[in-house]
Amino acid sequence: MPVFLSGVPLHVLLVHAVVVLVPLAVLATLTVALWPAARRRYGWLAVGVAAAATASVPLATSSGEDLRDRLAPTDLIRQHAHLGDQLLVFVAGLLAATVALVWFDRRVGRDAPGAARRLPSRPVTLGLAAATIALAAVSAVQVVRIGDSGARAAWAQTHYTAPQHQDGDD
Repeated sequence: MPVFLSGVPLHVLLVHAVVVLVPLAVLATLTVALWPAARRRYGWLAVGVAAAATASVPLATSSGEDLRDRLAPTDLIRQHAHLGDQLLVFVAGLLAATVALVWFDRRVGRDAPGAARRLPSRPVTLGLAAATIALAAVSAVQVVRIGDSGARAAWAQTHYTAPQHQDGDD
């Protein structure tokens, strides 16, 4: 994978997919976990968004590792890389929990009214919904932590000054 694209680090571009898709997946999965009617109607769409978010994470981490290898090592960069490496576990878990929730809900909905069920549907659905909610929360928090550490790593040495007014400026 190239490290730069037209002089811009590829990581800086790819990380925007994560920054958009993971929160979007969090919102979508929370919606289907908390709202059964939305689960039946939009459940597989939420799974698709979560899958896209999951796929974006390794692209961002791989490009980040390539960029890290070209930078002077600092504690801030190490912390950012460490946090970034953890995100895939949470987002992949969110995807798996959402798939299980939507699949189980669809399967229970197809059962005949008098059919014998092997598992009680309500506790399983509630458990899968709780897992989805927990993993969505952890994924959201982790994205914020990673973004904050990345911003600190990139901008910690930048010092801003107050704008200087020139003659003729109103």
